[in-house]
Amino acid sequence: APCVAVSWMARLIALPPCAAAPGSLRLFLSGVNPSELVQSNADAPAYWGVDILWLILATGETTNGQYSLMEQICPENSGPLPHTHTQREMFYIMEGEITFLVGDKTITAGAGSFVNVPPGTVHSFRVDSETARVLNSYTPAGFERLIIETSQPAEAHTLPPKGLPPKAGMETMGHIFEEVGMTWLDAPDVLRDNKGPHTA
Repeated sequence: APCVAVSWMARLIALPPCAAAPGSLRLFLSGVNPSELVQSNADAPAYWGVDILWLILATGETTNGQYSLMEQICPENSGPLPHTHTQREMFYIMEGEITFLVGDKTITAGAGSFVNVPPGTVHSFRVDSETARVLNSYTPAGFERLIIETSQPAEAHTLPPKGLPPKAGMETMGHIFEEVGMTWLDAPDVLRDNKGPHTA
């Protein structure tokens, strides 16, 4: 039976817990070698992008395209401008506090909160605490390509240097945005009005 060694996810989808090292993701899927699906955040592929540290825990390649899962360490005031994408996006906040815009609703969520963004919904977020630590999942998979293909490999599991440029050029990034179904909107960044500079 499918098994997920992340307590919040096990509770969410009513799966039995399973043994795995702390900070690891463990899944069993039909036809997939389980040894390929145990991923610790300690040795996960790590990237620096848009002032955030991204740890890649699961990708479309390891979940048969069903979903992706990333751990993020985010600095204060980081987060995207309003946008949409074709995937459902889910956040579980492990540490810190974040304000989300989801459709026409503004939500402030702290540690232990789960935020669900339906496909095609306009959304953005702003980190309000000094840092925030978040599990970020997409169904189906695909969005993780933006991080893997456009961000700089992280030299350490720390926040990146402020303003570090992306690995990919704007033209390449535009193609990837289109391929993964993400659209930036010409809309006010209401979460950062009078809040200082934002991370785009």
